[in-house]
Amino acid sequence: MTEPQDDRRPKDRPWLMRTYAGHSTAEASNELYRRNLEKGQTGLSVAFDLPTQTGYDPDHVLARGEVGRVGVPVSHLGDMRRLFDGIPLEKMNTSMTINATAMWLLALYQVVAEEQGADVSQLKGTTQNDIVKEYLSRGTHVFPPGPSLRLTTDMIAYTVAHLPKWNPVNICSYHLQEAGATPVQEISYAMATAVAVLDAVRDSGQVPPEEFGQVVGRISFFVNAGVRFVEEMCKMRAFTRIWDRITAERYGITDARQRRFRYGVQVNSLGLTEAQPENNVQRIVLEMLAVTLSKDARARAVQLPAWNEALGLPRPWDQQWSLRIQQVLAHESDLLEYEDIFAGSHVVEKRVETLVEESLAEMERIEQMGGVLAAVESGYLKSQLVASHAERRARIESGQERIVGVNCYESSEPSPLTADLDTAILTVDPAGEAATVEAVRDWRAARDEPFWREGTRDPGLYPSAEQALAALREAASGETNLMEATLECARAGVTTGEWAGALREVFGEFRAPTGVSSAPVAVSAEEGSELAGVRAKVERTAEELGVAKLRLLVGKPGLDGHSNGAEQIAVRARDAGFEVVYQGIRLTPEEIVAAALAEDVHCVGLSILSGSHTELVPDVLERMRTAGADEVPVIVGGIIPSADARALIEAGVAAVFTPKDFGITEIIGRIVDQIRTRNKLEQSDRTSDATPGRRETVEVS
Repeated sequence: MTEPQDDRRPKDRPWLMRTYAGHSTAEASNELYRRNLEKGQTGLSVAFDLPTQTGYDPDHVLARGEVGRVGVPVSHLGDMRRLFDGIPLEKMNTSMTINATAMWLLALYQVVAEEQGADVSQLKGTTQNDIVKEYLSRGTHVFPPGPSLRLTTDMIAYTVAHLPKWNPVNICSYHLQEAGATPVQEISYAMATAVAVLDAVRDSGQVPPEEFGQVVGRISFFVNAGVRFVEEMCKMRAFTRIWDRITAERYGITDARQRRFRYGVQVNSLGLTEAQPENNVQRIVLEMLAVTLSKDARARAVQLPAWNEALGLPRPWDQQWSLRIQQVLAHESDLLEYEDIFAGSHVVEKRVETLVEESLAEMERIEQMGGVLAAVESGYLKSQLVASHAERRARIESGQERIVGVNCYESSEPSPLTADLDTAILTVDPAGEAATVEAVRDWRAARDEPFWREGTRDPGLYPSAEQALAALREAASGETNLMEATLECARAGVTTGEWAGALREVFGEFRAPTGVSSAPVAVSAEEGSELAGVRAKVERTAEELGVAKLRLLVGKPGLDGHSNGAEQIAVRARDAGFEVVYQGIRLTPEEIVAAALAEDVHCVGLSILSGSHTELVPDVLERMRTAGADEVPVIVGGIIPSADARALIEAGVAAVFTPKDFGITEIIGRIVDQIRTRNKLEQSDRTSDATPGRRETVEVS
């Protein structure tokens, strides 16, 4: 009897499998990392909380309600030690999603590795460190573009010399797509950013020309993969061709390995829905296939969101499900046994050629403006993204772009996954913030004691925190590479807020353009349209109140910089006839209320996606009452669990909108309804009654 033939081919090595994780405290996140590694995860991907990302300590006023919400708080060396306790960094590949404070977090990481006895030249991993997209989409920028690019340049020069296996910058187009970017915009804006970074390093003179290929070889990218499977795969092939062309022609890199387009992926979170969230699983799988099926353009690392991220923070089990999706594809399928299965496809080739041609044309347009930083400061890039996002939302609202469970096939059997929404997501204990605040104060008080570092500190070898900060300010005022001064700050026990504060003193801060005022009209207001009906109601309400226009304040309290939703509400309210007051991101409740009073607005709309709504919204309400403006309705939008929505309504919020409420024109109409209700005007044609049973928004009237 003969043995059965096994004709299976040898498999390629699979991509790095990561889970984007971190929450509440360093200790809790460390436990989560260890569990994920035991489950087969092959790399770490660290999520930092918003105070850490924006350079504030937990006890800063802007950090209120944000500590440990969307990631782990790392305020100083002690936190970083606890975060990686028992995890040998020399053997790990760690990705850190950090930008404005990337230099600081890398310094803390290196010092912890030194304390573990590691050879730091062997450290492998990535710091995202792409500040351009922060101005455009994610909002965790701190410093102006010029100084921010200097920090990136200094990090690259330092790592090439001292951490040669580290990726010091990860050009990130992921959040551009989340902000509405088309494939052409995603490619061209990311490539323009990479050109700006490489030009800055080259022109700085910190890297000898003969070593510049090492700089190019360590540049990596972080991209988005949406559900348009074929287009996304073609986008990645276009990325690889353009990068090979730029590195060869602009920078003269002859080593093909250094010209390789190296990228990691987080598949699309923008397309995840709160309605019928179980459909997100198949969306995630399709998006993952777009960046893994093509061997010639396959991702080097993949991290997947969880099915319930449109509802709130995923639990460990939800993250495990996403990891298992990757493992099934890599280990059970035959994907990794073949050469590129799309090679020779005329359909793919034609689409790739079109993307390359259009992306290069947009890159040339940006170049003529003076480069990507000039295009950021002028507001061009932001306005283009806001416009693209508005067009996408208009297609969804009209039904031209169909989303299953949202604007088609809306009927559904009860889902066991969401039978108890309050337990279907991870909740962060608010008591953790108070403990973290107390801990950072204790750290500052004890750090200059002779034996604060577990008996190892020698006052003759290490400067005090104040001395280290003074040296940092001096270096920032000149042209010295800032990495060494930053490392000394880390060793001296300086905190995240102190490090960023010292650089703020020298560099200043930056408020990015919002792109709202210049965004074109995306939805028709022709007679008989939904927007025309809302415009008429806005005008009638203004007339009845005796004002020229209704005024809406759109506010972003706290540190949440994801402003896409707020911008779309502001643009549509403008098109509906409102006078819109929108000052951008990162405001305190006190500043929002002051603006509401100064502008005499008729409604305050708050947008929060970070989970800090339970802390910040009641503060705004109380300040409005104290100022005697409690007749002004306050509405809230964001990723808000149902239990929190009920609590906000009980506290006095007029309406709560979540991702389930995709009809922006309808939302604007319901805002007008709330204004009419608070001003005791007749409600003869409530917009919210026009489509009974279609929405599940919590609301009072």
